[in-house]
Amino acid sequence: MSPQPALAALDETTFDSVLCVVAHPDDIEYGIAAAVARWTTAGKRVSYFLLTRGEAGVDTMDPVDAAPARADEERASASVVGVDTVEFGDHSDGVVEYGVALRRDIAAAIRRHQPDLVVTLTHAETFSAGNLNQADHRAVGLATLDATADAGNRWIFPELVADGLEPWKVQAVAVAAGPNPTHFVDVTGHLDDAVESLEEHRLYNDALPDDFPKPAELLGTILGGSAQAVGDPAVEHALLLEVFQR
Repeated sequence: MSPQPALAALDETTFDSVLCVVAHPDDIEYGIAAAVARWTTAGKRVSYFLLTRGEAGVDTMDPVDAAPARADEERASASVVGVDTVEFGDHSDGVVEYGVALRRDIAAAIRRHQPDLVVTLTHAETFSAGNLNQADHRAVGLATLDATADAGNRWIFPELVADGLEPWKVQAVAVAAGPNPTHFVDVTGHLDDAVESLEEHRLYNDALPDDFPKPAELLGTILGGSAQAVGDPAVEHALLLEVFQR
């Protein structure tokens, strides 16, 4: 077996604005939020676009009640890491379908926010640790990769131009939690920010089994384990990303 190629530090001088695109409230908080805290601290503009409100994510709560409550928790969670702009799509939690409608919604968000870098979750069947990925994550992750191209082409979704959303060319798209990372973000010093951000999702966390790791333990494992892949003892916590240039 050939050795795994060395991970490169993400060149953060190449972008000033970031759009995180995911399926559910709390998706960003399982690691990405640590990098968000680093970026907003450095003065970069970060916005969130979630395709659902996570209404099917709490077994003990009716989706009608869960949707606004979980959206509020996501806004609070974003605020912890310096994000003021959180938008939601109207796709249904648990049954998000890959297709033209999903691509259009994400392309519209990209044109609205005009990010240099788009960050999403992997569309692979498994996460980097080998556990199975979820259907909504896969649909949104793949659609986001495609929408970063759609957003820059005025002849794809011309109705967006008619609505005042001119084409926007993204410089790069980064995929988190996938099996083939190419880059890392050193988030040493931002673990506590990430933990506090995840802790804002109280409804979801309280509904988890008693033996499920608490935010501090879970994120310490995720980001600490990722740092080991970097191979630099000065990097205590890291977010791993697969980065594609556009």
